[in-house]
Amino acid sequence: MYKTPCSRLSGFVGVSVKQKLAQNVPRCNQIARSLIQLHRREPSNWLTYQHLNFLKRQYVSKNTGELHQRAIPKQAPALIIVDERDDSIERQVERIPTINPAATDAAPQPEDGTHKPQTEFSHLKPTAENAAVQNVSASCKAGSPDEPPHVQVETEEEKQARLDRQWKQLKVDRADLPDIYARLSKIKLTALVVTTAAAGFAMAPVPFDPIIFFVSSLGTGLASCAANSINQYFEMPFDSNMNRTKNRPLVRGQISPLHAVSFALACGVPGVALLTLAVNPLTGFLGALNIFLYTCCYTPLKRLSITNTWVGAVVGAIPPVMGWTAATGCLEPGALLLGGFLYSWQFPHFNALSWNLREDYSRGGYRMMSVTHPTMCKRVALRHSLGLIGLSTLAPVLDVTTWTFPIISLPINLYISYLAFRFYHKGDRSSARKLFFCSLWHLPMLLLLALTCKKYSRNQEGATLPAASLPLTLPAN
Repeated sequence: MYKTPCSRLSGFVGVSVKQKLAQNVPRCNQIARSLIQLHRREPSNWLTYQHLNFLKRQYVSKNTGELHQRAIPKQAPALIIVDERDDSIERQVERIPTINPAATDAAPQPEDGTHKPQTEFSHLKPTAENAAVQNVSASCKAGSPDEPPHVQVETEEEKQARLDRQWKQLKVDRADLPDIYARLSKIKLTALVVTTAAAGFAMAPVPFDPIIFFVSSLGTGLASCAANSINQYFEMPFDSNMNRTKNRPLVRGQISPLHAVSFALACGVPGVALLTLAVNPLTGFLGALNIFLYTCCYTPLKRLSITNTWVGAVVGAIPPVMGWTAATGCLEPGALLLGGFLYSWQFPHFNALSWNLREDYSRGGYRMMSVTHPTMCKRVALRHSLGLIGLSTLAPVLDVTTWTFPIISLPINLYISYLAFRFYHKGDRSSARKLFFCSLWHLPMLLLLALTCKKYSRNQEGATLPAASLPLTLPAN
């Protein structure tokens, strides 16, 4: 019974919805066409989120633990005041020479309109530029009227000072070459090397030969000059950063790098050849090895690792060994003992020196114990200072010296050990300086005491005995 009314109701609702949809179709088509047209416009006219009022640019600020958002206020345009005054105007005014007022009064003034610009200019209001120009002209009038005020007279002293401050290529004078070569070869270090080599030659238990002594000392000195020159050639870019080495010849440009390398070859080749041919091949080999260790191992290691100090100590220990081998022709325990003296002595000497040059070494990029491992630097200096006492005791055991040497060398060994202990305990500049200056006189004193207590060989003792004390032997029948 209810089927017919329900069917009629559903049909009525469907017809009404259809009519409303038919009425809205044209409006939807119009909106779609407008969107398509908007999309076909230029990209600059597209509608984006920036056109909406509620999507303005915002930033987040944190205040008392909470987050607040607020729009960035629009910045007011900065008022830029441009001073358009040109300095060239003032320069032109300054370059106008002063006018003698007497000449202007005597000069006839024409009656035509040539004087009108001056009268018109005089009626203008004075500005800041005109006031400045008037002040400049007044100051110029106060000066000498003979020369223009813009010209600055330079005296000879000022000119010479200005030229000294400028970069210029230094000319090599032949009279300066000996001093340049001495600084290039580090003449003080070379003298120390030759002295230790001579001490090794004198400590050898063989008769003293002055010719071999002179030739070996000369060859050792030439090899040291070559090694030091090549070292300065390799470290030239870094020496300019250090106050201690910035006045070296290559850094200052007093000689060219080719000149320095040529000098190194002129010293190294004859030095090694002299040691090899005139002395013995073992000494020549040690000289060539020392040049190689110093230039190709120690020099590059200074910028890589702190092991350069130990390699440098080996380099410094070789010269007395060379002196011993030059005298004996063989490598014996006595030569190694003298090398041990130099090896241990270099640690308190160089560690104390590098302690006060830490800033320089750091500026130059060198990895030294005093820069990277300061505690180890002090500990190693103390350890090897105490090692000198043990080496002095070992000398009579190896028949190099008598037992008097450990006793008379004990005071200076104890003193340098005491200074090394103070350096280890305090670690200041004063204690490092005292240890360094003590090491300068400690080494020659130690070698001199060892030479006075030298234990001569049996052949030398027999050669020094008088003829009456020699045993008489009769020939057998």
